[in-house]
Order: sequence, then C-alpha cells, then structure tokens
Amino acid sequence: MAIFITYLANLGIPRSGEVLRAAVLTNYEGVPFEKGFGTIVGERVADFIILMLIVGVTLVLQFDFIYSILEKSFQPVKILMAGILGLVFLILLILFLRKSQSRIALKVRLFLKGLMEGVFSIFKMKHKWAYIFHTLFIWTMYVLMFYITTFAVEDLNGISVGAVLIAFIAGSFTIAATNGGIFVFPLAVAGAFSLFGIPENPSIAFGWIMWSSQTLMVLIFGSLSFLFLPIYNRIK
Repeated sequence: MAIFITYLANLGIPRSGEVLRAAVLTNYEGVPFEKGFGTIVGERVADFIILMLIVGVTLVLQFDFIYSILEKSFQPVKILMAGILGLVFLILLILFLRKSQSRIALKVRLFLKGLMEGVFSIFKMKHKWAYIFHTLFIWTMYVLMFYITTFAVEDLNGISVGAVLIAFIAGSFTIAATNGGIFVFPLAVAGAFSLFGIPENPSIAFGWIMWSSQTLMVLIFGSLSFLFLPIYNRIK
C-alpha cells in the first residue's frame, strides 16, 4: 500500500512519493524515517544502474543505427568536440566538488556520499542476491510488458527489439523526469518509433495505451491504499 501511495503521489509532484512512502512506514510500521528513506534511495540507485545497463545493451545492439542518426543530425567533428568539452567539464566539476567548501558543494558531496552508501548497502545486506535477482526480474518484466503491449496495435506487429528498447528508454526517462510522464510519455515513445519509420498514429496510440493503463492502475490502487491503510492498521 505504501508503494501504491508512492506512485499516486508522484503523479502530482515528481519524486514526492519517495518521501511520503518513508513517512507512511514511519507512521504505521515504526520504521525510523532516515532508515526507511535510505533504503528507498538504495532502490532508486539500483533502478538507475539497471536503466543504464539497458541503455548500454541498446547502444551495443543498435550502435550502427544510433551512430548513423547522430551522423545525419550532427557532424562527426562536432560530436567529438562536444564529447571532449563534456569530459573536460565533468573533470572540472569533480575537482570543484572535491576542493570547494561552499554550501552547494558540501550539499552535493553529502548527497553523492548518500547515493554511494545506498549502492554499497545492497552488497552488505543479508539477502543481497535475492534483492539483486528481484531487481533484475522486475526490470525484465517492465521490458516484456512494453513488448507484449505492442501486440495490441496491429501496425506494430513484428517490431524490432531495438525499436522496443529505444522507445522503452525514452518512456522511462519521461516518467522519471515528470509527474508520471503525463502527456509526454506517448510523444516520447512515438518519437523513438519514428526513428524506425513506424507511422505516427499507431505509435501515439501505443504510447497512450501504455501510459493510460499504468496510470489508471495507480489511480485505482493508490486511492484504495490511502483509504484502506488506516483501517488495516487499526485492525492489526
């Protein structure tokens, strides 16, 4: 119920659900807020790592295709220069964060330290392999759900794995960056599919099917969780 409340809250204010989830566990289960929130940060770090692995696999599988798109959109020299400038900026930023004593630098260092502790806490827990297995299993189900839903739209039958992965990544980033990907998720998925020459109408239709089905589930079960959680705990 705390997880469904998290998803429901994130539809209103992005990432607010994580704080609310820790507060729910503190209020109803007596879990200290900082410990509950720490495990949630660990989850999000694990999710980010898995998403980056999916991005890496997609780059390997679709390297020629992605490179050809970048080559058409940008000149290779500009891509190289942008990469060098980005690397130099990253190095300077790391040096600044390590040496500076400003409030912003201290806060960023503290935040990054917490993230690293969240990552390494996964490997210190008693059932770490079960945790890692379930994390991988959940993300595998996410991708398979995305792929299976393409069968609901006739024009998407026979779609390539590369198209599914790129659209999945685009959709995932919109959900993470906005309040549940509202209005943006279908457009991001359609934009990804358009790179593979898939028509706009079935692509947007697919995006709306994916987004609306997930959002409807969150609205129903999130609302029921809000209502039933106090009753459940009173009975318990």
